[in-house]
Amino acid sequence: MIKALYVHVPFCEQICHYCDFNKFFLANQPVDEYLDLCETEMRNTVKAFSTEGLSSIYVGGGTPTSLNVHQLEKLLNGVKANFPLAPKYEWTVEVNPGSADSEKFKMMNETGVNRLSIGAQTFDEALLKKIGRDHRPEQVEETIASARAAGITNISVDLMFGLPGQTVEQFRETLEKAVALPIDHVSAYSLKVEEKTVFYQLWRKGKLPLPGEDAEAEMYEELRKYMLDAGFHQYEISNFAKPGFKSSHNLTYWQNEEYYGIGAGAHSYTAGTRRINHGPLPKYMNAVKESGFPYREEHEVTLKEKMEEEMFMGLRKLAGVSKQLFKDKYGREISEVFPLAVNLTEKGLLEEDEDTFRLTEKGLLLGNEVFEGFLLSDE
Repeated sequence: MIKALYVHVPFCEQICHYCDFNKFFLANQPVDEYLDLCETEMRNTVKAFSTEGLSSIYVGGGTPTSLNVHQLEKLLNGVKANFPLAPKYEWTVEVNPGSADSEKFKMMNETGVNRLSIGAQTFDEALLKKIGRDHRPEQVEETIASARAAGITNISVDLMFGLPGQTVEQFRETLEKAVALPIDHVSAYSLKVEEKTVFYQLWRKGKLPLPGEDAEAEMYEELRKYMLDAGFHQYEISNFAKPGFKSSHNLTYWQNEEYYGIGAGAHSYTAGTRRINHGPLPKYMNAVKESGFPYREEHEVTLKEKMEEEMFMGLRKLAGVSKQLFKDKYGREISEVFPLAVNLTEKGLLEEDEDTFRLTEKGLLLGNEVFEGFLLSDE
């Protein structure tokens, strides 16, 4: 039974140089019509793929808080009107520092939002400008204070490392400022240079001065140390939480569970099929008008793919993958399906106990190499 929902708001007032998510400048966009069609997609989705009640809702982007308070309220109320909620749920909205005021936070709290993910990225003002962010470092703390005053106290902060020109010392300073905030969760990701971004064009021209693998690895070790010392438990390669504050929405993905996806460019996994919505606004909107659904691509996930995904998504969690749960779901032992798991264990990249395979300290630094080992041949 599906328990998670992702809703995509593709509008931004500023396009970051590293971002390859589906997004458009907010100015002159048909926002209200888009929100109407999102609700149409919600209504049709629930009819096609029912749920007993959502335990996780995540509104991301883009920048959801680039919507004005009435538009955002309309979207949130659309979720409540169409999807039943479980008695206990986590409802997250992504927020750019400075993009929401007390009125907007008050509305979110009253509507049912109980968690925020704030895109701080770095507390170095020069780096913020270099990566195309339009907020000031002090706006992170101001945004948190405003949200907490409105009653939303479960707050996560996003950070990035491996940024152009970033030093280990600069990242250390960002970590010091982050852990001093009244927050319960930190997500920290290394920069990936993606196509169709400003950074990709600079990288192709040799004009993107990245720190290098050794410096990036040192930043990651600093991240883990600072989080541990500040009372944040690492539960996934890039995610850290104080006790009781793991992101249930992120765990939906890493536990290979199904979820709804609403909006332009959103992905979903329902009834054993992964679907991708049209990304361009006209294509998304026309598809919903014509058929009620905006699917650009549909792929029925095979048993082989499900087992692969169970491993390389599940191994992102520090708790690892349960051998018994794998056998219960797929009727086979992990070591039978993936003999390479034994080799990776011998190489010191994986470790196992009676019921679990998990990444080692070395494996955490070489995660992609490990995950590639769980791609089965087509034979």
